[in-house]
Amino acid sequence: MTLRSPRTPSDTLPSAGSEPDLAPPSHPPEAGLRVVALIPLLHADVAIGHGAGHFRAALPLATIYVYDNNSSDRTIEVAAAAGAVVRTEQLQGKGNVVRRMFADIDADVYVLVDGDDTYDAASAPALIEKLVASNLDMVNAARVTDIESAYRPGHRFGNVMLTRLVAMTFGDRIGDMLSGYRILSRRFIKSFPALAGGFEIETELTVHALELRMPIAEVPTPYKDRPTGSSSKLRTFRDGFQILRMIVVLVKEERPLQFFSAVAGAFALTAVVLAWPLMITYLETGLVPRFPTAILASGLMVLASLSLVCGLILDTVTRGRREMKRMQYLSVPAPGHEPRTGPA
Repeated sequence: MTLRSPRTPSDTLPSAGSEPDLAPPSHPPEAGLRVVALIPLLHADVAIGHGAGHFRAALPLATIYVYDNNSSDRTIEVAAAAGAVVRTEQLQGKGNVVRRMFADIDADVYVLVDGDDTYDAASAPALIEKLVASNLDMVNAARVTDIESAYRPGHRFGNVMLTRLVAMTFGDRIGDMLSGYRILSRRFIKSFPALAGGFEIETELTVHALELRMPIAEVPTPYKDRPTGSSSKLRTFRDGFQILRMIVVLVKEERPLQFFSAVAGAFALTAVVLAWPLMITYLETGLVPRFPTAILASGLMVLASLSLVCGLILDTVTRGRREMKRMQYLSVPAPGHEPRTGPA
């Protein structure tokens, strides 16, 4: 698999209008497999009719599920008219909707896509074919567009920055971490805890794949502007900070030794800076004139030691959790590879 550094998709991928680097499958890739398209929605009556219809046309054998997240417009009626199976999730937030989808729906291949009709439904068969033929667990559709309004500079910059932060800690295998269009295997879904509540769900999906070292791929896919009258639910700064917070939480939970070692280092460095003048004075005069500073430096060094010990203990716990997730992952067969029921 070719790895790609986390750069802006338009800088590293073919320009809009070019064909994805996948040959169209010669037969429906969903034949013989249970394929579902999962579309989380909020106030999307303008876009969902076309979006669901495009995916129904691209994947005629798949079931299209639309999960509404307390929309006050005609989203439910329009989605049902487009032929989708419509369900609802009361807990607000995209992460909550995705968690409900993964819990409710059992399939072999999952097409997870935003319902704003900006992602290319025609690419879905080739993406599924790549997942199944290469025995992958995730195919990420990297966005390719020359339309500035479709992929705003603020979103583009935030995506690059956050993707690089994740790459530095968990591995450099995804170039468009915040893409809302992914093809996922059943064993990915059934080993994924889905703890995020909002737009940070894409970060959690990416880190899950990287942490378990799953076989994954990223394919450039056309990305277009929203339909007239449709608006993005993503708020650049608010949701950007939520995603950044999720990255910090994931580092703490998945890399506790690194996280608490950094905290210990900060405490220890501060303690040394405070204690150094006291040591010079003590060596020169034999006196310690500033007891409050000495006590503070001693306390900070104790905290540094405790943080380091916490990191060591939690690293062992995290390894056990990772092994459990790995065993759950291995208990589920890959798409098209059902377990044997008789002798070889």
